[in-house]
Amino acid sequence: MVDGGAPTGEARTINGNSVSEGAGDHPLSGYSIIAADSLGQAVKLAQGCPVLADGGTVNVYEAVAVEM
Repeated sequence: MVDGGAPTGEARTINGNSVSEGAGDHPLSGYSIIAADSLGQAVKLAQGCPVLADGGTVNVYEAVAVEM
């Protein structure tokens, strides 16, 4: 576990020049950051997330480094 994360709060969706309330079709309720050698390994680690025991879902994404 790199960062245990936190729950998320109020959200806005930005689309072009418009801003609307809420998080759109796929709201995020929290996040955690894990370290894994592959997406497959990250999925296996995420399968232990306690939110799954309560019927929740977990999405796993790869963070891509972007130079600024």
